[in-house]
Amino acid sequence: MSDRSGKFGGEDPFEIARRWLAEAEESEINDPNAIALATVDAEGLPNVRMVLLKEIEADAFVFYTNYGSVKAQEIEASGKAAFVMHWKSLRRQIRVRGHVEREEGPQADAYYASRSLKSRLGAWASEQSAPLSSRASLMAKVAKLTAELGPNPPRPPFWGGYRIRPVEIEFWADGAFRLHDRFRWVKSENGPSWHVERLNP
Repeated sequence: MSDRSGKFGGEDPFEIARRWLAEAEESEINDPNAIALATVDAEGLPNVRMVLLKEIEADAFVFYTNYGSVKAQEIEASGKAAFVMHWKSLRRQIRVRGHVEREEGPQADAYYASRSLKSRLGAWASEQSAPLSSRASLMAKVAKLTAELGPNPPRPPFWGGYRIRPVEIEFWADGAFRLHDRFRWVKSENGPSWHVERLNP
């Protein structure tokens, strides 16, 4: 076992991630749950964008998006994704790589229902990643859908969640003279256990 203690201590990487996120919520000014999500296209060219992580489950990380978006199309094609969470205030980051599956059941319905009405209507109106002629046309579509769907729109069938089940998680913290602390957790191929090792900066 590597020499982990303090902020790196614990036997469950998801619990460590939840703890770090809770600490970031006390110090980050905006969106402490923001992640830079990476996918690859059919040619293997990477894409990366910021999205909001909505849940850290017992064995997975969950975010939501439009299933017609570029990120969703690339996830559907490869079944894989990676992300990094970086907190300037804590001088820490978490890197995750893993396999992805849809979350489009009651959990997705509940999260969608928790959003503001304008956000729910926006999900219906936006053809995410597709070309848009003008902002005015988008707002006109929102107005039209507001009249059609009323105050309690259902979750769009083209909008829902993705669950990333990691095969690798790395916890990184800033160290003096760039001698950073890094611990990589690698999932066992034959079960739920993890192998943990300290990495060079």
